[in-house]
Amino acid sequence: MATASRAKHKFCRRIGYCLWNDPKCPSVERPFAAGPHGKGRRAKLSTYGELLLEKQKLKNYYAISEKQLQIAYHKAKAGLGMTHEKLLKSLELRLDALLFHTGFAPTIYAAKQFISHGHVLVDGKKLTRSSCKLKEGQVITIDPAKSPAIAEMARKANRTVPAYLEVDLENLKATLTRVPQMEEIPVSGSINVMSVVEYYAR
Repeated sequence: MATASRAKHKFCRRIGYCLWNDPKCPSVERPFAAGPHGKGRRAKLSTYGELLLEKQKLKNYYAISEKQLQIAYHKAKAGLGMTHEKLLKSLELRLDALLFHTGFAPTIYAAKQFISHGHVLVDGKKLTRSSCKLKEGQVITIDPAKSPAIAEMARKANRTVPAYLEVDLENLKATLTRVPQMEEIPVSGSINVMSVVEYYAR
């Protein structure tokens, strides 16, 4: 996976805060870019630069490639409805994003790894594709007998779960009760998704 091999919090240093609100992120103590000139005055971005930055935030938050984000954008652009809302909802309904927001995985990268290694079941069936989109009513589970280390990690999770997910921590089960509203998605307040749409619509 191309995105996982990069320094995961280097981008957080550049923007001055952690994308995932991780208290262990280096940007908490060093909210400036890496390198000898990191503490210098931040250059004012052009209009294009601002659009590009929002696109990079969204791509990094969900740990997806440029190609994956482009495909998601073109699908969101088709049909009725607001493109920026459909884009964000479609990314949030990915299996890796939902697993991360249940708290069963400590990071989005760990969520991807758990899925690809076969530790995650959806409606009782093993899925190894992180990009798989879930539908209302589908259930995510982790089998503690087959994945004891993952189960122990999941039970120690301490994360605020979005309202569209119902989590049974004891049985390591999470249900997508409904499609999320735009304002409920955790990242919606820190990324301007409309700017991402404007970037691709140029």
